[in-house]
Amino acid sequence: MIRALPLLLLTVMPALAAHGGGVTRRTMPELSDLALAAMAAGGIWLAQRAMRRRKRKPKD
Repeated sequence: MIRALPLLLLTVMPALAAHGGGVTRRTMPELSDLALAAMAAGGIWLAQRAMRRRKRKPKD
């Protein structure tokens, strides 16, 4: 348990980070939101491609 304590503290640190407190209205998605959507779409595309290749009949 003692050896895992530093790792546990590292995972908790972002939750304890200071916040400016200013709330602003969002006019468009953040860059991280767009990157997450792009990575999800890429992952789906790769998975579908792999499944299609697996089902494809082998060439003689």
